Amino acid sequence: MSYRPFLSLLVLLMLLALTEQVSDALQRKTKKSQAVASGNVIIGGLFPIHSSVKKPAVVSQPKEYTCTGFSTTGLVQSLAMIHAIEVVNNSTLLSSLGIRLGYKIHDTCSDVTTALRATEDLMQREMECYSTTNFFNMSDCIQPTTAVIGAYHSETSIAVARDLNLQEIPQISYASSADILSDKSRFPGFFRTVPSDMHQTSAMVKLLKENKWTWVGVITTDGDYGRSALDSFMSQAFLAGICLAFKEVLPDSVSNSPKLQSAVSRTVRTLNFNTKVKVVVSFAKPEHMRLLFQELHSGQSSFPRLWVASDNWSTSEDVIDPGELNQNTRVIGFSFESRDVTPFKEFLKNLELNSEVQANNSFLKDFYSNNKPQAVEKLINTIDAGKGTIFSIQMAVSAVAQAVAKQCSARDCTVPGSLQPWELLQGMTNSTFKMDGVSYSFDDSGDVDLGYYISLWDTTGQSVTTHNVVSIYNQRNANFSVSNLQLNITSKCSDSCRPGQFKKTDEGQHTCCYSCIDCPENQFSNGTDMDECHRCNAHSEWSDPGSSKCELKTLEYLDWNDVFAVILLTLAAVGIVVVFLVSLLFLSHRDSPVVKAAGGPLCQLILLSLVGSFVSSVFFVGKPTDAQCKVRQVLYGLSFTLCVSCILVKSLKILLAFQVKLELLKSLRRLYKPYLIICFCMLVQGANHTWWLILFSPHKRSIINNSTILEECDEGSYVAFGVVMGFIALLALVCFIFAFKGRKLPQKYNEAKFITFGMLVYLMAWVLFIPVYVTTAGKYLPAVEMAVILISNYSILCCHFFPKCYAILFRSMSNTRDDFMRNVYEYSKKSTRGLGDFSLPDASKSKESPYVISNIPCFFPKRTESEQSLEPTAPPASAWTMPRLTRKRTLSI
Repeated sequence: MSYRPFLSLLVLLMLLALTEQVSDALQRKTKKSQAVASGNVIIGGLFPIHSSVKKPAVVSQPKEYTCTGFSTTGLVQSLAMIHAIEVVNNSTLLSSLGIRLGYKIHDTCSDVTTALRATEDLMQREMECYSTTNFFNMSDCIQPTTAVIGAYHSETSIAVARDLNLQEIPQISYASSADILSDKSRFPGFFRTVPSDMHQTSAMVKLLKENKWTWVGVITTDGDYGRSALDSFMSQAFLAGICLAFKEVLPDSVSNSPKLQSAVSRTVRTLNFNTKVKVVVSFAKPEHMRLLFQELHSGQSSFPRLWVASDNWSTSEDVIDPGELNQNTRVIGFSFESRDVTPFKEFLKNLELNSEVQANNSFLKDFYSNNKPQAVEKLINTIDAGKGTIFSIQMAVSAVAQAVAKQCSARDCTVPGSLQPWELLQGMTNSTFKMDGVSYSFDDSGDVDLGYYISLWDTTGQSVTTHNVVSIYNQRNANFSVSNLQLNITSKCSDSCRPGQFKKTDEGQHTCCYSCIDCPENQFSNGTDMDECHRCNAHSEWSDPGSSKCELKTLEYLDWNDVFAVILLTLAAVGIVVVFLVSLLFLSHRDSPVVKAAGGPLCQLILLSLVGSFVSSVFFVGKPTDAQCKVRQVLYGLSFTLCVSCILVKSLKILLAFQVKLELLKSLRRLYKPYLIICFCMLVQGANHTWWLILFSPHKRSIINNSTILEECDEGSYVAFGVVMGFIALLALVCFIFAFKGRKLPQKYNEAKFITFGMLVYLMAWVLFIPVYVTTAGKYLPAVEMAVILISNYSILCCHFFPKCYAILFRSMSNTRDDFMRNVYEYSKKSTRGLGDFSLPDASKSKESPYVISNIPCFFPKRTESEQSLEPTAPPASAWTMPRLTRKRTLSI
């Protein structure tokens, strides 16, 4: 019996069974993928073509959920992938290698579980295709997925990435921006063509800081994306000094459940309670924001707010009605960079004619069935709001295509399975690719360094426009390269502290909630909202409480232009001129009795000392120096010591001539050495100054006061200063005592009276100087000493020289020897107490002159030679006439 027919029948049955199995597999795959196209290398796609899933109240057994809420945006994103694949397939990049890219696109329905089921389908190996290669041609069999583009939401991408890591399938997301996905230790196969949320939150914080919006609220979702964005924003906001008034977390689910409604209502109450929060940052999903805006406007909230939208909903035009977008509700959106999408628009316009795309795309069929009249127009209108996402999808396809081309340039990729996913993953790591002539590269974290477009939402007719770009954030330099954003919005917990104040935060409060406190004395703040006041330079600056700047301290000293200084200097100058004139007058009448009675050469010495004393007062004016401080005291001390010592000699002469008792004359005669006395006094005072200058030298010092710097002389030692001034006072006191005893001299010889008065004025001036000097402080302290010096000098001039000048100039008849002799005779006559009248010989006719004491005529009784040298006396009681003097004797004083 022949087995050939039997064997043929068996083979035919096996082929029919295998064909049916393959056909079922293909149908199953096509039904799950929804959009497929054959190719040598298959790229998977995960897009949120539906916005939610309908889950049963009670789960009885595992099954796929029904997707609800068709999303035109998600469909356009999937079409952008298809268009990008067609572009690279038609380019020389792949056609030169004889390969094409195929795709297998699934709907995630914005649900993680649904996305994982789709990922499981993409990861299945088509072993049945390989097993039938010996029986028939399987060139049309769908190949295993080599790379996956997606997903949109970060929490979906995180879940999918963990599954794809099992087979090391590279994943390129076009929208997932959670910072956690940059961790290569957990997601080694993940890439993305959008920047990480770390850059987005950094750009948001920079925007808030530049506009001084420091009191803000945050709304986010309870998912991987929301939590990651919230953590990143909070950490960067804290460093920038921005405070979060509140943070509301909404459920991650987008289904309109009681739990979501309750969270939205709570968020609205929080918003209405925080009236000072005028800026709210939101990382929520579009569906959440739609519910939130609806409830806000249903409650007629009148508080103006600015919403800062993350890329999660920054291009979702349908979250708010055009009429509700007004001055009280403004939206600033952060979206990804985009490029020209005109070729894609042309693709959509001709989509109905593209039978290859429509053949195995159930998403597109569903869309056309529901939107036939305006289908193309609606698709095109959706592009403008999502340019950034479309551009990111095109970049992802270009990156995969160029990595495939690089790998297939050294092998035959037309053979199924020749290019494994892990080989493509290795080729994409740290790779560079080009798009429209611009190079892009994946860094170590798998990210592309793109920036953000910042758009200010506006209304155009009956629609909302979300692509009004007002600023561009450059990720490379972390700065806004363009900025035309102008919003008059204030979002602060406390009003700004003006310059001159600082912020004081109450315990337990946010750092952005503070009180404004005036800066204390000698501190300042020159900006608004300063955390602390700066101290002025204590040596050169000062400020009043609440000052915004420091003032330079005024340098104080007895200035040359000061009124008091001008008056005192004028008096000193007049004094010097008067001394000069008196000196000339005395020199011209040096032989007159008046000049001789005043002291003769001693007068010129006194006048010279007065010049030095007047000159010393000049050193008390002007900004002091160390040399000036030394010179002024030394010059005055020595000058006035010379003056007083000369007067002391004159006082002693008067005492010896008229008042000293005879028994004292012998003792005092030996001590009376005029110039030696003067030299001794000067030597003592010179010694006082020497040890003062050596041990406690006067010097300049600066006294730092609150608003002034007093430049003055430090006397070094007030003890030394007192010794110098005390020595002069001692000499003056001795002069006063001597002169007081001779106050009843003949009228023509009245030096004692004027010396007494002059020394009395000097002593009183310096006695008054001590308490005034001790209690006076400031720049006028030198003027006090200067005034006392001038008083002392003028007292000497007035008491010692002016009466003589008057006699010389206006009483010339009295300035004769006869007149002086007559005056002395009358004084002697009075002193004899009634001894009788006697006639005064005519001295002009007599050849013998009477005894002369210091060139003043005096008469003496006849005595021994030793006694006649000095001792004057009145006529003896037995003589009623003056004895005739036998010879002339002169007393050199």
